[in-house]
Formats: sequence, C-alpha cells, structure tokens
Amino acid sequence: MRFSEGLTKKYGVTNLQYLLLLHVKAYESREWATITELAEKLQSHHHGVVALVSRCEKLGLIYRKRSALDKREVEIHLTPEGDRLVNILADQHRNELLDLQDVFKVPSMHEFKHTL
Repeated sequence: MRFSEGLTKKYGVTNLQYLLLLHVKAYESREWATITELAEKLQSHHHGVVALVSRCEKLGLIYRKRSALDKREVEIHLTPEGDRLVNILADQHRNELLDLQDVFKVPSMHEFKHTL
C-alpha cells in the first residue's frame, strides 16, 4: 500500500484517482463507464464519485460525454494523458507485484483447503 501511495503521489494523483482511471480503462468491453458503474466498482456513493471525476477532469485525465444512446447518462472517458498515466502506473504496480512474488507465496487451492 505504501508503494502505491508513493507512486501515485509521485505522478500527482491519489490512489483513489488512480483506481478511478483504472476502472474506466478496464471497464468491460468498452472504453468508458458511467458514474453509477464506477460507484459500484469503487464501492462508493454516487456523489463521491462525481466529486472524484470532477477532480480528475480538472487534472485533464478524463472527460465527460453525453451518451448517444441515453441522453440522461454521461460517459466518463480517459483523455490521452489519462490513458498514458494509467498505463504507466499499472505497469509499475505490476512490476512491484512481480518483484514480491518471491517474498509472498500464494498457496494453491489444494494447499489452502488442506490447512483448514
């Protein structure tokens, strides 16, 4: 957790902002998500996600777009800068996890059941 906090801070975002970007980037089979979908993924209140989206929008990492299918919905998209940042952060998080795989052993399901 400390690694992640230090890394995101180095790039000028919070862990929560990074998670928002990550969820927009990885949302199912499309390149955007709605506030409601993001609130569900982040397990947060709708108004909290609206505020988080607004902060990321001010940083130039995401933008809002009215849905062509349902004019009541607003799509949240990554900007090119947001996409670049989430790729950098995800790659560095992945490298950190790979470095730790020799420190932490993840038991197989068989080993796990055997200890119960």
